[in-house]
Parts: sequence; structure tokens; C-alpha cells
Amino acid sequence: MHPQNRLIMTEFVRKRVANAKNDILSGLTVALALVPEAVAFAFVAGVDPLVGLYAAFMIGLITSIFGGRPGMISGATGALAVVMVSLVAEGNAMGVEGEQLGLYYLFATVILMGVIQMLAGVFKLGKFVRLIPHPVMMGFVNGLAIVIFLSQLGMFKEGVKDIFGNDKYKTSSELKQYDIKEGVVYDLITKEPLYLFGTNNRFEDFNTKETKYIVDDNQVFDVDTKKVLFNVEKDGVYSVKKGGKVKKWISTNKLLMMLALVLLTMLIMWGLPKLKVTSKLPEALIGIVVVSAIVILGKLDVATVGTFIEQGGGKGLKGGLPQFQFDIFNKIPMNLETLYFIGPYAIILAAIGLIESLMTLNLIDELTETRGNSNRECLAQGGANIVTGLFGGMGGCAMIGQSIINIKGGGRTRLSGIVAAVTLLMFILFASGLIEQVPIAALVGVMFMVVIGTFAWSSFRILNKIPLTDAIVLISVSLLTVFFDLAVAVIAGVIMSALAFAWENAKKIRARKHIKEDGTKVYEIWGPLFFGSIQAFNSKFDVANDPENIEIDFIESRVSDHSALEAVFNLVGKYEEAGKTVRVKHLSEECQALMIKASPRLANVIEHDIDDPRYHVMAKVMK
Repeated sequence: MHPQNRLIMTEFVRKRVANAKNDILSGLTVALALVPEAVAFAFVAGVDPLVGLYAAFMIGLITSIFGGRPGMISGATGALAVVMVSLVAEGNAMGVEGEQLGLYYLFATVILMGVIQMLAGVFKLGKFVRLIPHPVMMGFVNGLAIVIFLSQLGMFKEGVKDIFGNDKYKTSSELKQYDIKEGVVYDLITKEPLYLFGTNNRFEDFNTKETKYIVDDNQVFDVDTKKVLFNVEKDGVYSVKKGGKVKKWISTNKLLMMLALVLLTMLIMWGLPKLKVTSKLPEALIGIVVVSAIVILGKLDVATVGTFIEQGGGKGLKGGLPQFQFDIFNKIPMNLETLYFIGPYAIILAAIGLIESLMTLNLIDELTETRGNSNRECLAQGGANIVTGLFGGMGGCAMIGQSIINIKGGGRTRLSGIVAAVTLLMFILFASGLIEQVPIAALVGVMFMVVIGTFAWSSFRILNKIPLTDAIVLISVSLLTVFFDLAVAVIAGVIMSALAFAWENAKKIRARKHIKEDGTKVYEIWGPLFFGSIQAFNSKFDVANDPENIEIDFIESRVSDHSALEAVFNLVGKYEEAGKTVRVKHLSEECQALMIKASPRLANVIEHDIDDPRYHVMAKVMK
């Protein structure tokens, strides 16, 4: 090997090895933080915790190896989970009770979602992330920080039990099923009395007086199945739509204990970097270990990963290797009806996943002052979701919180993501009992520090210094991210920014007028001519009162799109109809060719010159 090449190779290896320790330690920290996140998002989607954990492992591993942004962490996310709720519920309704058909529809949807994302990568649609303006990016970051913060507040709550001791769920009234008049429940159609409903909060058979239903908190429970079937309103009984679990704040003593542990974790993460001895150790990992040791050795009665899983209805963290889901092809009919059902969900999930992943990629680019490959990330995300769907995962995308934990912990290469994914699998296979003892408070403390580090605090300082439209976009995207979802927020932000840009540029069109010695009136056009400025452009001309000879000079203007071409074409036609001679100068070669192709007679109107500008017209570019 040539000495210079050997030197380059040695330097390359040295840099990789030097950062290996940071990558491994940071990966371990991320793996610990991934557990409650993946479990929580699985509960949100209405599936088993292992479905979320398998997704975090498979997506994290594949995107770390093949993705376009080393150091970025992917896994099951809340932005996707909230969309999956109705998909799983509708899918379950298509099968018999206990069949869990919704879970297999979810797997099929995730596979289709991955195909769509890979197509986005093949057609290089990832480059369009460059069109996202900075105010949208800041709004996205702020909104996600708020969403992460609000999601952690749920850790300070516990489930409420119904009158039968089961988990209580929220229910909303839908269609009226029965009438209630003077303590009697009547059939809506036949008007026959069915039940007596008195002060004892029971529905008793009108004839036999046998109790059929029990009412608690306006929810009607079947005495046999102990499940909510209806809601009671003032005017009648309604069918219900099941929502999430009812939760309440934990008791004062437990709340104060948990807050103390959260604050201790945050204090450790804040103080450790200031100590030179431990400056190279990931403070998040040390915080989790220290607080876990205090809880375990002190035998403190606080919520842990294990109790969190149990309260959500799970059976624990332990599991085996992901298995290929043959039931996807056995239980779900592969026909157009299925495609019509899962297609819209797959498109929404693919869009949300790509937008969140590519914007997280941009953020990591800024933090590390390096550049990732957006199209490669699209392909990796798509491939990861296809594999995840086939092997029983709920799908996912880039996780901004975990990615920031990784970057702040020193993770820079693909090794950090690989370590996080493989460690998570090791937790599932061999160390479930140990990880289940980790207190939730330690992980909440880590996430609160992520929120503080993620939120763009400078946005408060610059709000009164940036253009009003940019300030409105920033605030709007932040709020839309919180109240709707990321895809809606970003798309709305881009549209708002584009409209504001078009409006401002539409006002820049100008026409300087003067008369030549031979009596020819010259219009010198300034500013961009496009769909937004056409009305202002047309108002500059006085066809009826202009002299016989007209010259329109575009030396300081640019014809940008098809609407602008039509405006020039129509203007020339008006002057010709009025019997006047018009000459058009300094159009680009492409613009001239398009106009002459549309109307060959314009060849005599357009002047060719050596100093004609060179630029593309969007009407041509889009062909």
C-alpha cells in the first residue's frame, strides 16, 4: 500500500476507534430510554408492548446500518401510534372477538407504508425537504418538544378502576338506542317499555325486574360481561365509542417522591458535564444508573418499567426473537377491498414517518455540522418498515428525542444506533428482570432534559425581530404539531410560507416608462413575473391610449411560469387587436421558444439579442 494511502487509512480507523467508546455508551443510554417509549406507544396504538419493542429493535438496527444519517435513532413513535389507534380498532371490528385481526391489518399497513417510503427514495423525493423554511423547522422543533413534555406527564398518572375492578375507559356517545321517560327505558321503534331505570342506577327488566345493566358515571355495564355497552344521557341511551384509559394523578406522597427522583436525574445530567473527571461519560446513563441504585437499594415504592407495563395490560418485557408473521397472509384477504381499507392509513403513516425522519435528519445535520443523505434515509426507512411489518412490529420512523440523547451523549457513527438496537434486543431476551426494575422517574428526567435541549428558546428572543409572516408560521406550526400531527403542521407551514413568499414577490413587479425620440413608448419591466404578479403587471399598461409603437423590455424581469407566459401572450394580442405594433425584448431563449411554439406569428414580435438572459421557465421544467 502506498504510504500516503496507509496514512489516510490509519487516520480513518483512529477516528472511528476514538469515538467507539462514546458510541457504545451513548447507545446503551438510548436503549434504556427506548424501553418505556416503545411500550407507551404500543399501548397508545392498542397493541402488545412487544410489538412496539420489536419495532424499535428492527427499525433502529436497519436504519442505523443503511440509513442516510449516522447517529440518528429510529423506532416506534407517538406520531405514528396515534394514527394506528383507529386502524387497529376498525380491523378488530372486522373479525371475531379475541382474533386480533386489527393487529394483522396493522402489519399489512406497515408493509405498504414501507413500500411507499421506498418509492419516495427511488424517485428522490427526499430532496424536497430542502423546501422546508427555517420558521417551519423551528416550529417543528418547538412543537415536538412540547409533545414530548406532555407525553411524559402521563407517567405521573395511574389508571382508574371501574365498579368491577377493571381498567376504566373513556366512552363517547354516538347513536341513540333507547328513549328514557320518567324512569322507564323504551324501544326507539316499537315504543315498548324494556327496562326500569330508578335511583338505584340499575336497568331492571320491565317484566321480571331482573337486573340487566348497572350504571356508573353515566356508563352502562352489562352485568354478565362487565363491559361498557352504552352511555346514559338525559334523553336516552346511546351506543359508545371506546377511548383511552381513564387516568388520575398519583397520590401526593408518590408524586413528591417521583418528582424528587426526576429532579435528581436532571441535576446529575446538568452537573456531570461540569466535572472534568466525568466529562466524557454520558450523563444520561449515569443519571439512570444512580437513581436506579437509590430506588433498588432503598426499596422505594415508585413506578418502574415493570409496573408501567403491567398497568398498561402487558405481561412483562421478556420475549423471544421476532417471528415471521405468516398469519398476515392467512387471515387478511389480499384483495382491492383490503387495499382500500389500509391504503389511506399507509399513505398518512408514510408521509408522517418521512417528514419526521427527514426533519430530524436536518436537525442532526445542524447539531453535528455534517450532512446526511435524505434519499438514502427514505429507502432505509421504507425497507425497515417492510421488514418490521413482516416480523410483527408496529412500524416507526426517526425519534427526535432519542436522536438528541444519542448526539448529546457523543454518538456520531452508525455504531451508536446498532448498539442501541442490539442492546434493546438483549434486554428483551436476557435482562428483562433487571430492566423492569429501572424507575420511570429516571427515564422521565432524561426526557425532560431532552425537552429543554430540543426547544428552540431563541425563538422567543427573535419573534419581534423576524417578519410577521415568519413569526405567524413559527407559532402556527408549533401549535398544529401539538394539537394535530406533524404532517399537518409541516405541510400547513410550508403552504403558509409559500403563500407569504408569493404575496411579497407579487408586490415587487414594476414598470418604468419613457418615450423614445421616434415616439415609441418603452415599458421596462422590473421584478418577477409569475402567477401572483400578473394582475399588477397588466395594470401597468394602457393599451387604449398608448401610441402606435410599443416596446416591452424584460431585461430586469424574469418570466417564471406558464401563467406569466400567458400574460405576455395575451398582452401582445390586445395591442395587435388595437392595431398597434409591439416588440418584446430580452426574454430568455426558452421563453421565446415556448411563446413562438404556441403562436408562430410571435416570431415577428420577439426580438433576439446577444444579451438575452438565460433562465428556465417552470412550464418547461415540469415537462
